[in-house]
Amino acid sequence: MFWRKQRQALERLHPLHRQLVEEHRFSATLPATDWSALVASLARHEQSIKRHKWRLPAQAHAVVVPMLRILQEDMEPGAPLGVTADLRGPRVADKRGPSRRLPVQRPVRSATETVFTDPWFVARAELRDGSVLDVAVVERLRVRNVVKTSRSGKTKHKSKSKTVRVVQATRRLPKGMPVRRPEPPAPPWLAVRVQQKDNGRTVLRSSAKLRPGADADAPAQILTVTGELFRWTPAAPPASAASAPAPRRTR
Repeated sequence: MFWRKQRQALERLHPLHRQLVEEHRFSATLPATDWSALVASLARHEQSIKRHKWRLPAQAHAVVVPMLRILQEDMEPGAPLGVTADLRGPRVADKRGPSRRLPVQRPVRSATETVFTDPWFVARAELRDGSVLDVAVVERLRVRNVVKTSRSGKTKHKSKSKTVRVVQATRRLPKGMPVRRPEPPAPPWLAVRVQQKDNGRTVLRSSAKLRPGADADAPAQILTVTGELFRWTPAAPPASAASAPAPRRTR
């Protein structure tokens, strides 16, 4: 009875929510307002799904949900928002790069290094100001396997791993939007590049290598990197101030 009810609850989930539960990934492009249904479905997950096998990855609530809400705020309701979330983790076959042998000295017999590239959150949004924002969170996992011989003649296998999180953002401005260098400048760990296109458009790019940390830290890291791009475009004056009539001269 319990499993039949759980199966029925699973079938009632939003299609992308169900795909995230069963495959730990999804990719879709929808109007901005249509993502609200997925956010609402994810918010009800703990109340409707109790089976451990169908638990959501931690990044779903910690990163995907808040980023969807933040991106929606800067978009027109019908503007397209594309999101790819791959929460399977880095150690899967299609994220594994080629292995290479490292030079060694005795007592080490062999050492190999493998790099896993995991682009686990990618988004593209057409913003209200006419610019297009691309965001990508990529984690690079480096794994080193070492085989060495101890003094007693025993063979030992050791494995070490290190993860780096790379957050990248690109903002393509509409034609004619002014750009100016912000003050103060970006911190040294945040790289910014400005590219002027032949068609008069400007492309702003920012990237940073960060420690992975907790999943809850990821939205703040993404906003720090993307926020730098908006410092390069001066804010428009408030509508009330721009449209206010000039003061009348007294006679």
